Amino acid sequence: MNICGVKFKENGKIYNFFYDDIEIEVDDYVVVETEKGQQYGKVAEKNISSSFKELKNVLRKATEDDYNQYLKNISDSKKALQDAKLISKELGLEMRFIDSSYTFDRRQLLFNFVADERVDFRELVKRLAGKFKTRIELHQVGVRDKAKEIGGIGQCGRELCCATFLNNIDTISINMAKNQSIALNPSKINGACGRLLCCLSYEDSQYTDYRKKLPHVGERIKHENKMLRVVSINILNQSYKLDNNGEEIEIVIRNCSNCKK
Repeated sequence: MNICGVKFKENGKIYNFFYDDIEIEVDDYVVVETEKGQQYGKVAEKNISSSFKELKNVLRKATEDDYNQYLKNISDSKKALQDAKLISKELGLEMRFIDSSYTFDRRQLLFNFVADERVDFRELVKRLAGKFKTRIELHQVGVRDKAKEIGGIGQCGRELCCATFLNNIDTISINMAKNQSIALNPSKINGACGRLLCCLSYEDSQYTDYRKKLPHVGERIKHENKMLRVVSINILNQSYKLDNNGEEIEIVIRNCSNCKK
């Protein structure tokens, strides 16, 4: 049995499914079985390997009727979102909805929202279930997820990475900025969501590897029979400077094949 990767949103996470006796290609649309019900998605990868043995199945290649049902679900979910906003306002709930979506078979209606604190939305769920006659799920998401859904322009002048090509948002730490010798200025290292820039992780492993070849600032190095203190390092150039009674001496590590000489 073959395995393919399917995504339900253009920039969404890719999920693996079994398929057999179905002729599908990358960019084909399919209907798959999930824990929440049937879903309509796009094949992003095929003939891939997976360590999971209990994957759900691709039910069929999508038909024109499936596509029309998918469009109807999108239209109806937008109307449901407006109703949810009105009802939450009536109930005085401090929550901001981001989006809503039906499963393909309409067995579930999912709402994503952000809130500063935990929200007791039991009455809201009860009223929404009574109105739409389906199972309701409300999911409180973080600011990174909100930025991914809404999109925007980053400090680099390009569209946000999370809203364009990042399928999974990895954990970003302040140590990544320190590792790359970036000034810890929130306006420089925080993204549109207010959290640390996702791009801090892109080259972190390279910086970590390059740092292994360099001494630490403040460390004393023997140079021409003198013990001199390291006053600065240049990670990408693979060099460091020593203080020799007020005069700086630059030392370049010559065995670096990927950096500037």
